[in-house]
Amino acid sequence: MTEIRPEPEAGDDDFVPSRTLVAEIAEAIDEDDGARLHALLDPLHGADIADLIEQLTPQRRQRLVRLYSGEFDAEIISEIDESIREEVIEQLPAEVLADAVREMDSDDVVDLVEDMEGPGRETILSALDQSDRAAVEQSLNWPEHSAGRLMQSEVVAAPEHWTVGEAIDYLRSEDWLPDQFYHMILVDPRRHPVGYVTLGRLLSSQRGTRLRDITEDSFRTISARQDEGDVAYAFNKYHIISAPVVDDHDRLVGVITIDDAMTVLDEEHEEDMLRLSGVNTDSHVSDSALATARQRLPWLVTNLFTASLSALVIAQFEDTIATLVVLAALMPIVASTGGIAGTQSLAVAVRALATRDLNRSTAPRVIRRELVAGVLNGLGLALILGLVGMLVFGDARLGAVLAMAMIVNQIVAALGGVLVPLTLERFGLDPALASGTFVTTLTDVMGFLAFLGLATWLLI
Repeated sequence: MTEIRPEPEAGDDDFVPSRTLVAEIAEAIDEDDGARLHALLDPLHGADIADLIEQLTPQRRQRLVRLYSGEFDAEIISEIDESIREEVIEQLPAEVLADAVREMDSDDVVDLVEDMEGPGRETILSALDQSDRAAVEQSLNWPEHSAGRLMQSEVVAAPEHWTVGEAIDYLRSEDWLPDQFYHMILVDPRRHPVGYVTLGRLLSSQRGTRLRDITEDSFRTISARQDEGDVAYAFNKYHIISAPVVDDHDRLVGVITIDDAMTVLDEEHEEDMLRLSGVNTDSHVSDSALATARQRLPWLVTNLFTASLSALVIAQFEDTIATLVVLAALMPIVASTGGIAGTQSLAVAVRALATRDLNRSTAPRVIRRELVAGVLNGLGLALILGLVGMLVFGDARLGAVLAMAMIVNQIVAALGGVLVPLTLERFGLDPALASGTFVTTLTDVMGFLAFLGLATWLLI
């Protein structure tokens, strides 16, 4: 059969299926042309097929699964976004799903079933061998979002007294080894990890060399109860490739590799970005319009109430606005500019909290920096607005009011962007969850209060 591979289009991303390919696959699905669909999908990487599945409508997705179900493997299922993964799994034939699950490492199976309940979870677990199922169930017993859930149980370990030759002979004789691993972990008689050896050092050393003599300085263990966010932070900070996971008695129970740690890091960054925007972390571009609206409405209602505070402030200056109508046209400038400045400061602060760069010891320095930056930005904007007030409206006092209100709100925005997330974290709340709403409300209220208050004092 002739292989069908559309040429990349100008402007297409090299790592995303082209628009032409997506259109041809959709056409093959609509025509129930299984042979053509196979010819289009077979050359693609599993991650690209997963991307394509996510781009399809639910109806086309269901038909693709029917036409291509025999080719679904562990890689494709693992790469499909969690928001639609269960939907796809439910449509796969039982024997296809069982074969795919048996190909997966234990950590991928845990990721697959940890959010599933009832028959779906049991179908996947029953497809595993007894030992694999026991390993998965053991991982599921650890707390959610912990290292115990993140680890894979397939561990390449050896006694610390072995030589390089013994280790190499062992690796060559075993057929259960993971497809990818980076270290051989050394354990004592009680199965406590005491070090590890990279495969590069193992292969480049003489057979008689003791493994304990070529261990790496980067060795460190991770508790199975450690939060996965802390694990990802440690991997990123200390440039760890893999790390052994230990139970409450410091016995080796698994290993975490860098790909899993970086996945957690990406998920945490994505979660912070969505929460800063007031979007549910389960949102996905494949969601229906109704589901999207339902996810966003609670935050919009919350913002409706916080916006009422701004309206309440404005209502207190009704007489001032009636006397000088031009104030109604100018006051959004101060508030909206403050909102942007607050969002900028907030984004930096939330990111710094996530990377541990912002903590109790660095907080005073960061707060001082933001304060000075707020003053400088306020002075620069005040100069511009002061000139606008004088040249456009012919009123130096109006320009002075605009300038002073802008300085005040820029200082409030800069400080609020740091102090709000710091305060939320101090009380054990996610800084990204509500910071945006609080900071926007703060800058709006203070912007209107400063501008209209100064106008009442100096102009009326």
